[in-house]
Formats: sequence, C-alpha cells, structure tokens
Amino acid sequence: MDNFAQAGVVENVTCPACGLLCDDLTVERDAASNLKVSSNACQKSVVFFNRASQSSSPRINGKPADLAAAIAKAAEILGNAKHPLFSGLGTEVQGMRAVMSVADKSCAVVDHMNSNGFMRNIQVIQNSGWQVTTLTEVKNRVDLLVVVGTDIVTNFPRFFEREVWNKESMFGQDTATREVVYLGGRNINTAPGVSPDGRQPDVLPCDIDRLPDVTAALRALVLGKKLYATEVGGIATSELEKLAERLKNAKYSVVTWAAGAVNVPHAELTIQNITEMVKSLNKTTRSSGLPLGGLEGEMNANQVSAWISGYPMRTSYARGYPEHDPYHFSTDALLASGETDALFWISSLNPDRLAPKVELPTVVFGHPDMKLEQEPDVFIPVAVPGIDHKGIAFRSDNVVSLPLAQLRNSALPRLGDVLSAIEQAL
Repeated sequence: MDNFAQAGVVENVTCPACGLLCDDLTVERDAASNLKVSSNACQKSVVFFNRASQSSSPRINGKPADLAAAIAKAAEILGNAKHPLFSGLGTEVQGMRAVMSVADKSCAVVDHMNSNGFMRNIQVIQNSGWQVTTLTEVKNRVDLLVVVGTDIVTNFPRFFEREVWNKESMFGQDTATREVVYLGGRNINTAPGVSPDGRQPDVLPCDIDRLPDVTAALRALVLGKKLYATEVGGIATSELEKLAERLKNAKYSVVTWAAGAVNVPHAELTIQNITEMVKSLNKTTRSSGLPLGGLEGEMNANQVSAWISGYPMRTSYARGYPEHDPYHFSTDALLASGETDALFWISSLNPDRLAPKVELPTVVFGHPDMKLEQEPDVFIPVAVPGIDHKGIAFRSDNVVSLPLAQLRNSALPRLGDVLSAIEQAL
C-alpha cells in the first residue's frame, strides 16, 4: 500500500487536465504533499498537479460549517426545489454516477458546463451519423491531417507530440513525412504542426464565421462539383481544389475539429459538412473524422448519462423518467427562463470554472482552490480526482477509459460520497 504521507515519485500518472488523458507523466511528491510534474509535462498538467495542497472547509452563507451541516443544508435546498439543475459536472466517472442517482431521486436536470459545444457533435450523430477514428489510429495511420478552426494545442497541448510526430508507429510509417493543413481560424499557433524535419504546415486562414462557407465548398469539391467563385471566405478556390485532391489521394486522412471552437450560428451544420465529406472520401480511400473534447470531464458526464438514462447530457428527470431536450434542458436556457429553482454546480477538476451568477439557491461542490466571486448558499470543497483520490476518466475519442491515481492524502471528501449522503438525507 502506498504511503502518501511520505515523499515519493509516481510514474505513469494519468493527467485529466485535458481530453488526451496523457498517461506517461512522472509526478514527485514532497514531505508536505505538494506535487510537481517532473517529466512529460505540458502547461495544463503543470497547473493541474503543481497547485499546493489546500485546506478548505465547507461554508453555509459564507460562514464556516462542518461537513454534516453543509450536507444537511444542501439536502434541504434540494428537497425544497421543484425543478433543480445539476450543472458544471466537472468530475470523473464515479462522481457522475452519483450525480445521476441523486438527479433521478430529486427529479432534476443534468447538463455539463461545456455542452454548448459538445451538443453540436451530438446533433450531427443523431441526424446523420459519422465515421470517426481514435487517437491510437491517428498515431499509427494518418498521413494527412486537416485541422479545422482550431490550433488544437491551446486545449490539447501534447496532441502533435503524442499523436502526429510520434517516433514510432505500429506499421513502420515514417511519421516525419506526415502532412498537416490548418483550415480556418486566424492568429492560431501553427508551430506544433511543423514536421520534425522542418517542413512548414499549410495554412489556409479564414474568419471562424466563414467556416460554414469554406467547409461546404471543400465538401463540394471533394464530390467533384465545380465552383465558379474565385475565393471562398478569403481562401482562393484554387487552394481549396488542391486540398480536395490531397484528401482524395491520401491513404489515411484525418479531419479534426474542436466543437467548442466552432462557435458560429448553426455550427452543427458546419460539422456535418466535415463528417459528410469524410463519408464521401471513403468511397475511394480511407478517411476519418476526429472530434476533440473532454475538457472538465465532459466525456465522463456524457458517457455516464448515456448508459444510465439512455440519453446524452441535457436530460431531465422532472417527469419521473429521463427525457432529453437539447434546447430546453440547457443550463443557459433554464437559467434565462427561470424554469429552474435551484442550482447545484460541480467543478472538482478546475477551480476556475465558476458557477453562473444567479439569484437562486445555489450549492457548489468545488475544487479546494476555487475562488468564488459570489458566495453560494452552500460551498462544499471536494477532493480532486487524479490527485486526492482514484477515479476513472474517458479520453477525448470516447473509446478508452483510463484510471486516475491517488497521489497524496486528503481530508476532503469525494464528490460521490457527498452526493450519496445528500441523496440519503432527502
């Protein structure tokens, strides 16, 4: 059994700071239980692990309280609510299972803090399906990567290091010969797309709000249609024609996007242009999409919601059974319309994701480092998954779950235990 009270070194640590879930980190622990990433770090993992161990206590109306009193007050608020909302949902799998259980008993709605972006992907899946790949397939097979509307590395810092410029592949591919094209976005960081031998990526910039036009044009060109316009969204049609030919000639192309970055009206149609183009390419070659996500545990929330309720996020138990509505059960819509009468906000992975400022009874289950701008009715600091307790998290590609380790002792309770106590008190 590990002695978390002593200094030590832990290898092969999984980092839940982004959806890549890099599982090759080495983390050092000193005698005061402070942590430091000593190998395979990125800026997100450094921020996640290197925070000093915090001592934080529950509060009721801004005043210190013991955990039992805070749980009792939270249960009182939940019991009095007619249409409560569980949102944020920044947790791992077991924490999310507890959310679903208490939401079922209290007739609540569940929605993740990032679902405005995530639901764009869900709508495409529901409407027409898609053909997508995994991070492992990208690592081993891709020869042409088209990055749409994002630089990737802002949210997934080690993507190119681990998935594109990896030194080895299962099939003996020379990964240094891979080609990278950035399509859309401006002033994005394209340096990670430079190959190990110094080849620059191709960059076709346009404003994000022109992505619908650009992706529609590229899809048409892949289908063999002729465009009479000389440019689309500021990109020369001739450049889009070249890209279409490269996609058709590639042995295994991958088109990737981050739905949260495609923040334009009817963004789901832009994503559908991408996924339908991928389907067309597969008539003559191999191509796949790669949706990138998983920030603040959104994959955990959606996976658990799907297997317990049968629906993705934005699901309500108000009728006594699960009911999904991607518009009416969104956090923004419920708060704006006044249709919810209590907010339960969860953010155990990231202290910077604060609850919306609302005039509602509010309970926050938060990272111990959380600095609240508006004091809720109840604040319960909870242990951090992957640092203070073990857990399970789903990777960005939704097909792999990885274990999160405990790296130090903590007096803070796990989210799942707190929610189970609240449920029992109802």
